[in-house]
Amino acid sequence: MSQATKRKHVVKEVLEDYVVPSEQQQIVRVLGTPGNNLHEVETPEGARFLVSMPTKFRKNIWIKRGDFLLVDPIKEGEKVKAEINFVLYKDHVRYLQKEGFWPAAFVSNAAGSHPTEESRERAQIPPRSAGEEDSEDDSDLFVNMNRVNYGYVESEEEDSDEEGEEK
Repeated sequence: MSQATKRKHVVKEVLEDYVVPSEQQQIVRVLGTPGNNLHEVETPEGARFLVSMPTKFRKNIWIKRGDFLLVDPIKEGEKVKAEINFVLYKDHVRYLQKEGFWPAAFVSNAAGSHPTEESRERAQIPPRSAGEEDSEDDSDLFVNMNRVNYGYVESEEEDSDEEGEEK
């Protein structure tokens, strides 16, 4: 199987399948990524440990701080105590909440709220008015807060000087 075909099937599986955790599996929240395909996670009870990313997800699925995962425990693990089984996106979270499998400790974090005023200012997103209607709902789009958006404005003086030098 080619790399592109493998990527297509893995992404399709993660985005389209809806899973329910088994008795051994648990839902965790990602706190950070120390490296080497390891992720620091927190359980609903507050326990913190490392989880490993299986080979099929590497370079195909991206996990960031605040995402939710479904993990399988590793019995012999000392530092790395689980392996990622499934990455939970907003649709998966809604499904698990509807089915009653979502932990109560994560209820406030899983609510897909609109960006705050402070994050809008940093990302330069105009605030929505109450009567404004969008034909497309872009509330679930990712806004990269690590990059600053600069508003470049080219002046016409520079253009006219360049034209004068060329003639």
